[in-house]
Amino acid sequence: MEEERLSLLRASIEAQLKEIEKIFSKIEERRRGEGVAYLESLAYQLHNLYCAFEDLFKIVADFFENRIEDRAKYHRELLWRMKIPIEGVRPALLSEESYKLLDSLRAFRHFFRHAYSYELDPKKVALVVEDALKLREFYKADINRFLEQLRPQ
Repeated sequence: MEEERLSLLRASIEAQLKEIEKIFSKIEERRRGEGVAYLESLAYQLHNLYCAFEDLFKIVADFFENRIEDRAKYHRELLWRMKIPIEGVRPALLSEESYKLLDSLRAFRHFFRHAYSYELDPKKVALVVEDALKLREFYKADINRFLEQLRPQ
């Protein structure tokens, strides 16, 4: 039964990684555009990227440790949990580098969701894109390391 559960976890993670890669492709495409519409579309995709990573974190958290009690700090707490190994339960999902880049993306997502009356600053969006593209270099290795450590010994 445990092997079946791990197979389901792996399949769920792989499916979510495909969604994440689709969003990365959209970011690559939109960052070449110009004008307000492209900037807003790019910001929306950055928002979606963090949401897709957060869905990945929920898959892992639901499988292993489940609940986060403090709803006010839910997003920050869920991300933080992914960088820590839980002795006897699971290895860390994220490296420190990925964690920092994702925390920057989380902060942008929060701003984007609540910035109803603000204009997007192209320079700030460009910095977030830069962090997102750096993240693309690291996160797959993190996930592969995580999955490898789950293999039965």
